[in-house]
Amino acid sequence: MATNVANLLRNVPIFSDCTPKDLAAVARGLKEVRHRAGAQIAREGDPGVGLFVIVEGTATVSIGGKTRAKLGTGDFFGEIALLDGGPRTATVTADGDVVLLGLTEWVFRGLLQEHPAIAVKTLQALAGRLRNASKAATA
Repeated sequence: MATNVANLLRNVPIFSDCTPKDLAAVARGLKEVRHRAGAQIAREGDPGVGLFVIVEGTATVSIGGKTRAKLGTGDFFGEIALLDGGPRTATVTADGDVVLLGLTEWVFRGLLQEHPAIAVKTLQALAGRLRNASKAATA
């Protein structure tokens, strides 16, 4: 299971450059969360509590009541909430029974203190995403 979790985390952009040791530390901070079909996993406008990676099942992402994306195994959402705990920008609803791995903001902050390399890699990845978003907005 630990190898599978590390592989899932490696596909989350803010963790993609982390070393296997750092990924193992993050994996230890994850909690399994289960939701039934139809459950709202995240609600647009509500405070974000952290990152979720889908292990099993699918979910629908909607903004303003309109479907924007479908998520499945290995997909993730809520990564920005790890840093700012700000409001959710979308609603995520379980299509069927869903198994997630969750990492809360407060657990993540503890990891950053214990493993500074994770902080550096995370900030680099977020800076890259911000740079790309800025380029796309001005293109």
